[in-house]
Amino acid sequence: MKNSVYEKAMEFKRKYPSTIAWRIKKHCDVIQGHLNPGEEVKYVFVAQNGQSPFEVFNTYACVLTNKRLLFARKRLLWGYFFLSVTPDLFNDMRVKRRLIWGLLVIDTVKEVIKLSNISKHALIELETQISSYMMEEKKKYKIMK
Repeated sequence: MKNSVYEKAMEFKRKYPSTIAWRIKKHCDVIQGHLNPGEEVKYVFVAQNGQSPFEVFNTYACVLTNKRLLFARKRLLWGYFFLSVTPDLFNDMRVKRRLIWGLLVIDTVKEVIKLSNISKHALIELETQISSYMMEEKKKYKIMK
């Protein structure tokens, strides 16, 4: 089976080569396995999980689909980490541009996801992709009063 997640991740990596990422294919395989029937991959990027620019060993594949935002990391020996954020759980997002890399902080109802060591040139594109999708999807959820 063709891994479209990996192809799109490598497209992002070629466009923004200063983004630090390791073992991208393995992380993308985890995402590919968790895609639901009818779920379309809209955008893929890679980043490190953590706030410090020195945390360079926790690469995540990050995927925006037509239904949710997915994060995955294949562990070195066995197992993996997988996280799914649906639009109803999305609160807000912060973008921090630093000297060399940028940081994306996604706040959800249950946790805060910090993605670091992203090319500072990719930040505007990432913010646009994620926020425009989430704003559109949140319109579909009824606001409880």
